[in-house]
Amino acid sequence: MSARVLVVDDVLPNVKLLAAKLTREYFDVITASSGPEALDRIRDHQPDIVLLDVMMPGMDGFEVCERIRSDPAIMHIPVVMVTALSDAADRVRGLEAGADDFLTKPVNDVALFARVRSLVRLKMMMDEWRLRESTSGQLGVLVSTDSVQTQSAEGARILVVEDSAIDRDKIGETLARDRSSVVALESCGAALERAQQEEFELIIVSLTLLREDGLRLCSQLRSHERTRQAPVLLLADEADMDRVAKGLELGANDYLIKPIDRNELLARARTQVRRKRYQDRLRANYEQSLSLALTDSLTGLFNRRYLSAHLPRLLDRGRENAKPVAALLFDIDHFKLVNDSYGHAIGDEVLKEVAGRAGRNLRNFDLVARLGGEEFVVVMPDTDLTQALVVAERLRSRISDEGFKVGAPVGEIGVSISIGVAVAEAGPDGHVETGESLLRRADVALYQAKRSGRNKVVADVAGAA
Repeated sequence: MSARVLVVDDVLPNVKLLAAKLTREYFDVITASSGPEALDRIRDHQPDIVLLDVMMPGMDGFEVCERIRSDPAIMHIPVVMVTALSDAADRVRGLEAGADDFLTKPVNDVALFARVRSLVRLKMMMDEWRLRESTSGQLGVLVSTDSVQTQSAEGARILVVEDSAIDRDKIGETLARDRSSVVALESCGAALERAQQEEFELIIVSLTLLREDGLRLCSQLRSHERTRQAPVLLLADEADMDRVAKGLELGANDYLIKPIDRNELLARARTQVRRKRYQDRLRANYEQSLSLALTDSLTGLFNRRYLSAHLPRLLDRGRENAKPVAALLFDIDHFKLVNDSYGHAIGDEVLKEVAGRAGRNLRNFDLVARLGGEEFVVVMPDTDLTQALVVAERLRSRISDEGFKVGAPVGEIGVSISIGVAVAEAGPDGHVETGESLLRRADVALYQAKRSGRNKVVADVAGAA
């Protein structure tokens, strides 16, 4: 996953060391040596994440973080404080200032890279929800002006999975300060079953369970629709950072090192609960405001009207971040024959199943829309041509390799699609092509795919017009 990382430290050797490590992991690194310079860099370059030193002259890291969180234009950017301070009180102060994590020097590389990737994934998802809300505003729908920091963290429903009675009691007593309702269980199986039955705003999972694997539970939580969006906070020993990193890769949101510091636990829990409530608010507002006006009534996908409003915003963001945006234009091969042979009701079944398979094989922040008839489009931010071709081929095979069960006497029919691929690359002058131009190039490639035999993927490699 590519990402732009801002490294802020007033000690040049520290900057060079951290920048070198991140560059080797294929991150795009920019640097700043003071708080004011960092704020300027953030506004000018819009990094995906900030690694911020605390002990700087003039404006320290705590103040920088507070200023980031108070500015609506940049408040959504994840901040990780990197410092020699190791006291729990300092970590709590950083978290309360709005930091997403607090790493102590010398930084554990495994933890650093896992944390950066985890927070960048979260930012990409939240950016998409904010962009969708902004699109709603452009279309005349009321947009909320709240933020993560304005959400209350009190009265949360929290599930705790811990087989140490001492730690369970300590966690329950600590979370009670915010009047949280805590369900504490010893078994992963019991916790998974409970999580499928009730809504929890935070799930705390111990990685020190004696007879079970907390990481497996994390994987199961992320694989179930009911718990996929629930924040997960890991509890681990200092020597277990490799498993923590694996947990973050599996989708865990945060971690806390034992022995548990009550104030740090409370600060981290509050951050996750607030973020969950903000995300739920964005999703609810978005779903309520758009409803049928911007979605296709048959497939539930976005319609042409939404695509026309949202695609220019995705391209503008790609230009600002110097990241490519890919478009996949596809339609169902010989769809008229399906309607003529089996009737329009069966044709509708095919359209809905094609839409479903497309949605299941794309990232949750990719845009999928039905343009009309049997024609669909997928827009994928931060995706170059090589990646887009891989996704397109996978989508093509998911459609053609498995028959479509239909209500006609035949029971099952074969369906295939042809796909045209085009990618908008931001030029050195910051220019990026229009949505109409991008889709026109994808349409040319789609036409070539159909002329060359259908059930194919063809890319337009000519570049922007």
